[in-house]
This record gives sequence, structure tokens and C-alpha cells, in this order.
Amino acid sequence: QVQLVESGGGLVQPGGSLRLSCAASGFSFRYSTMTWYRQAPGKERELVALINGDSSSASYADSMKGRFTISRDNAKNTLYLQMNSLKPDDTAVYYCNVGNYWGQGTQVTVSS
Repeated sequence: QVQLVESGGGLVQPGGSLRLSCAASGFSFRYSTMTWYRQAPGKERELVALINGDSSSASYADSMKGRFTISRDNAKNTLYLQMNSLKPDDTAVYYCNVGNYWGQGTQVTVSS
């Protein structure tokens, strides 16, 4: 069965960095487009970034461009999200997604 397990969230000060990971199993990871979403309290879930199977194409929501980098290691079946210059507005639960499958999410809190 498909499993997506996120990790790497936590509390960070404004301007800081975090790297999220998503360990994937149960499907052909290397051929799958993978996506990061986030959901802040009281807000709808929003797309953060996505990357195709061979990493030849990635795209980002406008508010994340230049600060976040999505990447993957197909040998490890793992998706990453490097987040730099974090802002309080980036506080949210971050989810890994493929098709109709979601991980449990990892909490990112940006606060001084």
C-alpha cells in the first residue's frame, strides 16, 4: 500500500531554515510526480511545489519562489523540501502528496 511519511518539521525563528523529508513506499516513486502542500490554521490546503519523476521540472507557488526548493532522491524513494528565509506566514502543516494519497503531515512553526 502507498505510504508517505513526512518528517523534519519543527519550531524555527523568522529567517531560519528547515528541510522537510517525505519517505515514500508502495508505488513507483521514480515515475511519479510528487507534490508538497501546506495548510495553515483556518485556511484551505494550498500547493507549495511539485516535481516530476526525473527532476527535470519543478514548479512553485508564487509566495515560495526563491525561498523553497523541492528535490528528490529516487534511489532513496524520498522527497525533500528545503525552506529558507522562513516567515511567520509559512506556519502550517506540510503534506506530501502523490495522486490521491497523503502523508500525515509535519508541523512547521515560524515564530520568535
